[in-house]
Amino acid sequence: MSVPILKKESLIPGTTSKMVLYAPEIARHAKPGHFIILRVNEHGERIPLTIADANAETGEITIVYLVLGKTTALLEALKEGDSILDVCGPLGKATKIEKKGCVVCVGGGTGIAAMHHIAKGHHEAGNKVVAVIGARNKDLLLFEKELGLFADELLISTDDGSRGHKGFVTDLLKEKLDTDKSIFEVVAVGPVPMMAAVSNLTRPYGVHTTVSLNPIMVDGIGMCGACRVTVGGKTCFACVDGPEFDGHEVDFAELKLRLSAFREQERKGMEAYRSAHNG
Repeated sequence: MSVPILKKESLIPGTTSKMVLYAPEIARHAKPGHFIILRVNEHGERIPLTIADANAETGEITIVYLVLGKTTALLEALKEGDSILDVCGPLGKATKIEKKGCVVCVGGGTGIAAMHHIAKGHHEAGNKVVAVIGARNKDLLLFEKELGLFADELLISTDDGSRGHKGFVTDLLKEKLDTDKSIFEVVAVGPVPMMAAVSNLTRPYGVHTTVSLNPIMVDGIGMCGACRVTVGGKTCFACVDGPEFDGHEVDFAELKLRLSAFREQERKGMEAYRSAHNG
């Protein structure tokens, strides 16, 4: 189904953009944690992207993507008013959200966008939401304004100290865990090393930790097997069994190896696209 692009905004020039798509059927059923599969054109590959926001009333869904390979480069070439050939969703299992008290939602990189939808869901369920976001510098921070609309507390860290705390999101998370005993869950969405670090930090506190393993998904329907991950000693598939799992049960060492499996193919695909595009 061809889906029109209603709005497009560059969040980080040349690397990260946000699109608002008109997809009423998806918007009607989308919940925090869900993702979509899109195909830019009839010759394109299918890629999964997490839904950053959804509005059932207007029929809009929001996606955020990092321009990393050929398909995201093709997506970036589209403009407002253009259409994406195929958009399928919502897919995956929705975030389990219950009213329990205080939840800390940690986001890094483009994962902040996916974390935003989860944090918003917790807010709407009546939970106190502490949002913690981090980036290398202030120019790479995402969704600060959007999170500020509903988060009870918004904590920011940057590696260089250009905005908020100088250091890592785990520094801020540790401070919260040490001072607030009402925290019943920590949710982490972002680069795999960050999610691993958050899970290692929360383990001795005994606080349930949820991580989103969308970075390792490829086809999104469990057929390719690329998103295999060991959770609690059992083999799971991030796209159909997740993408969210108990961070204390995930084999992050195996996961890091899985992430690099298609790096060479991605590099060659991007080089071929740039060569054809510049030629």
